[in-house]
Amino acid sequence: MFQGTASSVGKSLLTAAFCRIFYQDGYKVAPFKSQNMALNSYITKKGMEMGRAQVVQAEAAKVEPSVLMNPILLKPTTDKKCQVILNGKVYRNMSAVEYHEFKPTLAKMVKDSFDELAKHYDIVVLEGAGSPAEINLRDKDIVNMGMAEMADADVILIGDIDRGGVFASIYGTIMLLTEEERKRVKGIIINKFRGDVEILKPGIKMLEELTGIPVLGVVPYYNVQIEDEDSLAERFRTERNNKGQIEVAVLYLPHVSNFTDFNVFETQEDVNLRYVMRGQSIGNPDMLIIPGSKNTLEDLIYLKETGLAKEIFRLNKEGKLIIGICGGYQMLGKRLCDPYGTESDIKEINGLGLLDIETVFELEKTTTQVEAEIVAKVQNNFEGIKGMKIKGYEIHMGQTQLGKESFVLNHIKKRLDDEVCIEDGAVSMSGNVMGTYIHGIFDNIGFTRKLLNNIRKAKGLDEKESNVESFELFKEKEYDKLAKIVREHVDLEKIYNIIQGE
Repeated sequence: MFQGTASSVGKSLLTAAFCRIFYQDGYKVAPFKSQNMALNSYITKKGMEMGRAQVVQAEAAKVEPSVLMNPILLKPTTDKKCQVILNGKVYRNMSAVEYHEFKPTLAKMVKDSFDELAKHYDIVVLEGAGSPAEINLRDKDIVNMGMAEMADADVILIGDIDRGGVFASIYGTIMLLTEEERKRVKGIIINKFRGDVEILKPGIKMLEELTGIPVLGVVPYYNVQIEDEDSLAERFRTERNNKGQIEVAVLYLPHVSNFTDFNVFETQEDVNLRYVMRGQSIGNPDMLIIPGSKNTLEDLIYLKETGLAKEIFRLNKEGKLIIGICGGYQMLGKRLCDPYGTESDIKEINGLGLLDIETVFELEKTTTQVEAEIVAKVQNNFEGIKGMKIKGYEIHMGQTQLGKESFVLNHIKKRLDDEVCIEDGAVSMSGNVMGTYIHGIFDNIGFTRKLLNNIRKAKGLDEKESNVESFELFKEKEYDKLAKIVREHVDLEKIYNIIQGE
């Protein structure tokens, strides 16, 4: 089990790295995280919702994602409440206090999920959450040392040297553990190191002497394009490619969800992907994307109160391409209604009015993988997309109706294993505003490249092919790259010895 001294120390990516390493070494391996708090989620082939971090780890292990790998998913809706998802289905919304009292009743479910995985895999790589030294939460812990005890797992502790104070954070974490918990910690990994490791060695020696626990490796700061677990990840603070001829701007909403929808743009050499953070101006991007949200109505108010809505209207008048995904799609409409208080206490609100659609939030959540065909025949920004086949997944409580002033974007042909014909999405009459419920639509490289080439054409630039054959193959290379880096800087023999109980 990998635990960390804090959030964002690299637990998720190192877990993914070892999933790939063990797979490469011939083992059947699965990831496991009992409880994940994240607004990035994924829908499995069975229509179940789980955290994307475990999906990434499953991809690294080359196994099909299953909710057994993440039986509890918490999706914050406000600062004090979250939607609790158990075994892939919505249970109910809870406050932090309510959930903390509820946790002990979940221990058996968590243990059963782990035991079921352990029956079918040679190695299960567990990931903790936050820090195991949260002493105020110890008595009801089911995700860190409490989970390690249920699984009888040895623990490797990860510290992030890039943020500073790594020796203090590692030592302090270990000292705050109980004696029994400390016995489980069999190794330490120092992550995100920059510089000459020789300078670090005296400190490593002192740390080992103080704790009696060996440092198994110092992993350098690495640049791999693999999805981040934490919404405060570095990717939102910097432009991914400031030399691109096309600028794609994504609004970073207070309750943004599924921001991994846009990672594919990082693979395109002619794209400069930029996230518009609080207090920043949208500027003049070629494409503006309003992403999904776990609280669409409050995030819509945020756009209006911060003046971002006025900038969106300006871009619309200039004919710039504006795209909304899921919650962003709903915001682009004329009206949003939440009669049951599904997302907030706001019963009704006017949308941005750029698409002739209206949305009502229902009590039942739609969670499904889909295959669809683009049917909208619109020129300019969307020229050439009609007839394209796309794949993705839906996660939404809202149901949207189109008015007469919008074109249907696509027909969903398949939901899970069922053949269907369902309308999804909308395109404005002006041909520069589009919305859809389909997450992962941009992972369809042909579709995304067509949109980008239409922008290039409007700017007087030659068309350009994608520099990656497919997003799936690109990710495969990144998993191998990550595994290679970790192999070179961690004592793998000692880790196998720990697994074998030596």
